[in-house]
Amino acid sequence: MYTSTGQPQYVTGVPAQPMTAPSQWSTGLCDCGKDCSSCCLTCWCPCITSGRIAEIVDKGTTSCGVHGAIYSILCLLTGCECIYSCMFRSKLRQQYMLPEQPCNDCLVHCCCEWCALCQEYRELKHRGFEPSLGWEGNLARQNQGVVMPPVGPKEMTR
Repeated sequence: MYTSTGQPQYVTGVPAQPMTAPSQWSTGLCDCGKDCSSCCLTCWCPCITSGRIAEIVDKGTTSCGVHGAIYSILCLLTGCECIYSCMFRSKLRQQYMLPEQPCNDCLVHCCCEWCALCQEYRELKHRGFEPSLGWEGNLARQNQGVVMPPVGPKEMTR
């Protein structure tokens, strides 16, 4: 088969996925007042906010406590915790096709660490997550008591 331009068209058996347009951040970088509770949490304990964001973005591969501890240790020993937290901003942006605004992720975190964490926290809430529940808590909330049938050792036969 050939396309209208004369190029060969290959059939893969996989349906073509339409390209979706990049989305926008639900709130601006300096809109911390739109969620005062996460703003206060970030102001007093940025390690908790960072840990919660990282756990959700990493889909629960590592707990909030571990991410928060790494953030705290980097903060105490090097003062460069922003390098760690900017990795999760990049992952969040990739997952939701968000633009790199107002500048690159590392600069946002180096210059406005708390504002960046607050924005990411609000974005997760906007996307339907409750970061304080963690990854497993959000999965349970999404399933809302849906119970999978038990799987036996063999299939039933007649």
